Amino acid sequence: MRPSGRDLDAMRTITIETAVTKYAEGSCMIKCGETHVLCTATVEDRVPPFMRNSGLGWVTAEYGMLPRATHTRMRREAKNGQSGRTQEIQRLIGRSLRAGVDRVAMGERQISIDCDVIQADGGTRCASITGGWVALRVAVNALMKAGDIVTDPLTDHVAAVSCGIYAGQPVLDLDYVEDSDAGTDANFVMTGAGGLVEIQGSAEGATFSRDEFNTLMDLAEKGVAELVAAQKAATS
Repeated sequence: MRPSGRDLDAMRTITIETAVTKYAEGSCMIKCGETHVLCTATVEDRVPPFMRNSGLGWVTAEYGMLPRATHTRMRREAKNGQSGRTQEIQRLIGRSLRAGVDRVAMGERQISIDCDVIQADGGTRCASITGGWVALRVAVNALMKAGDIVTDPLTDHVAAVSCGIYAGQPVLDLDYVEDSDAGTDANFVMTGAGGLVEIQGSAEGATFSRDEFNTLMDLAEKGVAELVAAQKAATS
């Protein structure tokens, strides 16, 4: 039995609300159970120096957690500098979102995705990727409506979900209680068509088998399909 009472292959309740901020070109609030992340997209008519005059667009991301997103207050990273964890997560978000973008069709502009964790209960990086894609979709829609982009640069949905082995059982979409005590923890980033973008997986203590990994992969495919359905519902 999972602490939440969910079935082994059950996701947490997913809600995605768009247009939640006034000024960003794209925004959404994604809630995966008790994990809540605000995602905003900012469009700029410039690219990083190393890409100037390339004709290619760029999608990048930043990630952060509010001081009381967790059980105890954390100091703002603006005062202490970004942790290695934060830098790793925001690079993951950027890589993941670029996997679903035609950077030629995007034109020479940059879209920055900011993911701010309001409340954390496991799976914040996965929620950030899933919600980040929605914010990106909304921003691109605005560019296309304005005629700034002619061809849709988003080639597919991108979403992410965690899976793991908890109490000896493969489970989908770990919350904090499960994540903190899981024997194996993995994050799967996938496209709507089922293509793999990135897999992050590790064992804590005992190793896991190929068969167990295959089961986690099957769970991830199910979870991502549900997330993509939620993305479509939020942006249709």
